Amino acid sequence: MAIRPALRTVRRRKPAALPAVVLLGALSGTLALTSCSDPGASAASGGQPATTAARNGVVYNTSPDQQRVRVGKDAAAAAEVPALIGKDGKLTVATTAGAIPLSFHATDDKTPIGVEVDLAQLVADKLGLELDVQVTSWENWPLKTQSGDFEAVFSNVGINAARVKLFDFSSYRAAYMGFEAKKSSTYNIKGSDDISGLKISVGSGTNQEKILIAWNKELEAKGKAPAVLQYYSSDADTILALSSGRTDLNLAPYPSVTYRENTRDDLKVVGKVNAGWPSETLVAATTLKGNGLAPAITDALNSAIKDGSYAKVLDRWGLSEEALPESRTFTEANFGTGPAGKTETGKTQ
Repeated sequence: MAIRPALRTVRRRKPAALPAVVLLGALSGTLALTSCSDPGASAASGGQPATTAARNGVVYNTSPDQQRVRVGKDAAAAAEVPALIGKDGKLTVATTAGAIPLSFHATDDKTPIGVEVDLAQLVADKLGLELDVQVTSWENWPLKTQSGDFEAVFSNVGINAARVKLFDFSSYRAAYMGFEAKKSSTYNIKGSDDISGLKISVGSGTNQEKILIAWNKELEAKGKAPAVLQYYSSDADTILALSSGRTDLNLAPYPSVTYRENTRDDLKVVGKVNAGWPSETLVAATTLKGNGLAPAITDALNSAIKDGSYAKVLDRWGLSEEALPESRTFTEANFGTGPAGKTETGKTQ
């Protein structure tokens, strides 16, 4: 039986422009539904079928037996792996296992799967390393990557001006957020005016939250009612609140909202926004700044793009529209140039 999370109101009135915020459910070690989530959900478990046929033609395999797309070693990319990282023969990758089809737990409720894990597998293969996937919470990956516990993060992380001060990036996917609502709704979300007075669920500390807070400031500057932001402790609670009408909208990573639109009968996508709003961003593999691993990952990704395995992975999870023509390495030194030159601050998660 579903239990409605406890409700308490949190009033934040320091800066006048901040929105009214309602907190639902105690936030635990994992964050509320995301990305630039992705954090905080469990996957299809508890007796769910091992495959799901979606209306977009994709058959999602959610079993532990993934039969992933595998590739051979790329000697040139493998030669770039720093000796200290490659000496144990493993690539230790962090992911948050928070949202289908990005990164989530399989039907055994313990095996991390999804497009993020599949792409990490391609990179590990190309670098001649064994993939070691470690599930962590969204708030923990930065510190654990800085401490050396994780060598790379594949978890819908967006490139931004704050992060390039601490990390290097290898881009691999476009980054968008989607608004979802009940299928019976008539919402068409294009900007701040369209969310005035609505109740919107969002992940804490995510780029979604950053966008909504900025939009609320715009609304308050116009004398309009801000949206009420609601935070839930799990993906299941978030979607239950949306489907039952306790919230009007949910803002989450576009791959996740389109997955639900294509596999459920009660929800639909009603808006799309770049995760780096008001600018643009990209999703990227994240590594410790200056440790030399990012160029090797970038070359591994480009090798996978060239041989077609990258496209096969995205097709497998229904994400071909987010494919990039090439991977690029982004650091503090070159941030703001090239295809991601419009990238701004904020989180994709």
